[in-house]
Amino acid sequence: MQQRLVEMANSTSIIMEKASQAFLTSDVAKADEAIALADTNEEKALALDELVIRILAQQSPVARDLRVLVSALRISASLERMGALAGHIAAIARYRFPGSAVPDSLRKTFEEMGALDAKLAKKVAGVLSNTDVDQARAIQAEDERVDELHRSVFDIVLAPSWKENAMFTVDVTLASRYFERFADHVVDISAKVSYLTTGEWNETE
Repeated sequence: MQQRLVEMANSTSIIMEKASQAFLTSDVAKADEAIALADTNEEKALALDELVIRILAQQSPVARDLRVLVSALRISASLERMGALAGHIAAIARYRFPGSAVPDSLRKTFEEMGALDAKLAKKVAGVLSNTDVDQARAIQAEDERVDELHRSVFDIVLAPSWKENAMFTVDVTLASRYFERFADHVVDISAKVSYLTTGEWNETE
């Protein structure tokens, strides 16, 4: 199960990279690749959930083994959502092709958000691989910059100086939320890894 979760986490990083590129460059091929990978990621999550349920039914695990299985179910759900959120970003690019979904005024903001999300997904893959509690807890503070960028998008869109059309307003608002939620799921997973290792939740988690 650990190997499967690490594979899914690495996959979400790739999906986000492709989706972000598609969103920023109107690359429809990259968008289609991201959407297809998101569908595959969902299938992997379902397969893992079925495995966990089968083990629960057949072996009646307790103590740490039960924590592993419960955590795997919840982490799998977060990884599935991360892939789906990146797929939504790619879909926005797909719908707007051959036009752009990003006005020039927000291009650098979304470039940074996409890069941060992909980096966080790679880090969570490492945490799932080594179950390092200190590393898991450190990640929980690393989405702060994504939150700041998300808020800045709303500040720009709601400012009197915003003159873009309604299509841009809807696209960047939705996309910003998807980027922000992607990072939130990374934090959720890191908290679950801490629980898996220690059996305890701290106040942040």
